[in-house]
Amino acid sequence: MQATVLLDPGRLENVVVPEPRDPGPGEALVAVRRVGICGTDFHAYAGRQNFISYPRVLGHELAVEVVGLGSGVDNVVVGDQCAVLPYLSCGDCLACRMGKANCCERIDVLGVTIDGGMRERFVLPASALFCGPGLSLDQLALVETLGIGMHAVQRGAPTASDGVLVIGAGPIGLAVAQCVRSIVGNVVVTDVSAERLAFCERTMKIDTVVSGADAAREVTEINGGDLPTLVFDATGNKESMQNAFDLVGAGGRLVFVGHTTGEVSFANPPFHRRELDLRASRNALSADWTLVLDGISAGVLDALPWINRRYALGDISRDLPILAGDPGDLVKAMVSVGGDAP
Repeated sequence: MQATVLLDPGRLENVVVPEPRDPGPGEALVAVRRVGICGTDFHAYAGRQNFISYPRVLGHELAVEVVGLGSGVDNVVVGDQCAVLPYLSCGDCLACRMGKANCCERIDVLGVTIDGGMRERFVLPASALFCGPGLSLDQLALVETLGIGMHAVQRGAPTASDGVLVIGAGPIGLAVAQCVRSIVGNVVVTDVSAERLAFCERTMKIDTVVSGADAAREVTEINGGDLPTLVFDATGNKESMQNAFDLVGAGGRLVFVGHTTGEVSFANPPFHRRELDLRASRNALSADWTLVLDGISAGVLDALPWINRRYALGDISRDLPILAGDPGDLVKAMVSVGGDAP
């Protein structure tokens, strides 16, 4: 069985691994069909991912087919095509008891702390599988990205009166913008890349601003003379995250969707004077997955236009290092696994 393994930072190889064991009680054996590539994979390759351990089979944006079941499974049947919730929580810690399984104290994340889906088959808890009747494999694989955006939006608690700014027009920023636009009509996206903003305008018809010295003024003009009251930073860039405090209006909320290594600092007087809320958004919850699947089925959410590179599993060890070094016009790369090659 073939798998793509990140042995340590900068060393990615295709290897042959043993066939997976039979599924136990509450587990499912799945055949991987699609794997999305995202910034987490690039950061892992470069050694800048906060939580990864090596060696590691990458892959957490997954569409799979159920090919075997252990006892006691009733949420899926053999043959189902599913999205995968890649965050496996313990169920017992304080966070889990508070309903925040996304930040479980002993969380395992596929492709980060435990081996992920960049392989042909593996066993996982059946509770991590979410069926999407009528959805394509590509749509199922993109549920994870949209789920990150949906959870961030839930953390931001938007209201109809909010002006919203999304900083970063990568896939996570696009996911946040799509999810929040279903609630708030006034959404602006900003990025340092004019090309990414042009893509955002074409695919989502959202007002965009190129980041720079005049970004605050331009955002204020678009927002009717006020700074936005809900700001999402989806860059994972320390400088951007620190500058984001200056883009939030009085009484507003700032949500950090991306994360960075090291410290992020801000000036206390303007933060205190405007009585801002600072919130983090990590991973997602099963409820977010349900909202995303419903949104895709209803045609409200659509990430398919993001896919502009396709690979077979055997090619990704050659090309992922290139993408990690210079993604160019990449928005979303999709890997096909097994007999369903591109």
